[in-house]
Amino acid sequence: MTTPTDLRPGTKECGCPDDTGGMSRRAFLAGATATGALAGLTSVGLSTRLAFASAPYTGDVLVVLSLRGGMDGLNVVVPHGDNDYLTQRPTIGIPTNALLNLDGMFGLHPAMVKLMPWWNDGRLGFVHAVGQDSPSRSHFDAMAEMERAAPGSGLRTGWLDRTLGLRAPGTAFQGCQIGSGMPADMFTGPSPELAMWSVDDFQLSGADNSAERARWSAALSALHDGAPHSLTAPVTTTMDALATTDALKTAGYVPDITDPNLAYPDTDLGKALTDVARLIKAGPQVGLQVAAVDYGDWDMHADMGLGNQPDTGWLPDHLAEFSGALAAFATDLGSKLADVTVITLTEFGRRVEENGSNGVDHGHGQAVLLLGGGVHGGHVHGVWPTLAPGALDDGDLKATTDYRALLAEILEKRCGASGVSQVFPGLGTERLGVVAQRT
Repeated sequence: MTTPTDLRPGTKECGCPDDTGGMSRRAFLAGATATGALAGLTSVGLSTRLAFASAPYTGDVLVVLSLRGGMDGLNVVVPHGDNDYLTQRPTIGIPTNALLNLDGMFGLHPAMVKLMPWWNDGRLGFVHAVGQDSPSRSHFDAMAEMERAAPGSGLRTGWLDRTLGLRAPGTAFQGCQIGSGMPADMFTGPSPELAMWSVDDFQLSGADNSAERARWSAALSALHDGAPHSLTAPVTTTMDALATTDALKTAGYVPDITDPNLAYPDTDLGKALTDVARLIKAGPQVGLQVAAVDYGDWDMHADMGLGNQPDTGWLPDHLAEFSGALAAFATDLGSKLADVTVITLTEFGRRVEENGSNGVDHGHGQAVLLLGGGVHGGHVHGVWPTLAPGALDDGDLKATTDYRALLAEILEKRCGASGVSQVFPGLGTERLGVVAQRT
């Protein structure tokens, strides 16, 4: 067994941050914008917009769910058919008879049972042994590189900003971070985006009625009259977003869920995904194209859960909330899931061998979840490298799929992108076939 580097969140002998739930370090417009949300953020001097497309966007809404802290994919999408799995994890490894069956090699953690209907109907899939070109076991470094997604280049922008730069300018909600007052680093760059804690909490400080909002709008417009676009864009985005959220608040929102067992959990993740569904279902009025949501606390160095008690422990508790929120989201969307693609990303995987505190330390080789109408689901994609000692990468699951190839395929087939080489410089053309071509 390896020696544990951390015992519980809060004891950070391994140097892990106390909160990996939303680790963006961007400076942005503050003060006289919004409470509960800051919007229309641009980073001056990082790059120019890549291209100005003229056609309106008609692709999928892409939902990027960032699992901050390093999710252990080996105990989520469990390789029970690999003989070395339980050898490496004799205490925390989950036996085959406790898993939700996926195929002869893989089983799903039982805490994720609410997602099985989408696996069974082919709209939920997984990719195993996914990693980065230049992996790191540092939360900060791994997240920064994952969200920049341009290894070996001098680009300082984020991959979602470069993606939006290929499209015609859209509404204030074209790119949106939900559940946080700061956008993730994948939005870093000149394309304006919106960040808000929630739709209902989005408001100008001190402007809680239409008269005050009108005064603020007039004052801010006059103040920025004639200013450069880099200064006016955040204000314009914010004011447009306020007008839209006012209309959404007036209309109200009731999730389209009749089964109480599938209701959104009353958690930050549940509330964030409720708002994402709400924005998607509002259609062109909102114009959402990309939504990013953070869900942290995956840094499970200890007390992750025992294999012979797979329904108790840190991991099953977390997975139950995660899968419950995602199942509610898919249920709420109904037929609109056909035009949505969800992908999960985590900055790294975990070590194959369990440590002495019933947990696992930082490693590589993550598992990715894909959900949507265009997903080739009911399948665990990717090349499985095995957990044999000689096949490991310094004690970690060897990554056989570059996560950027998954993103590139989604952008090409589901989002209509034709310039992914500008989004992911140096990436090859090999794709796994994880999604269908949108027609």
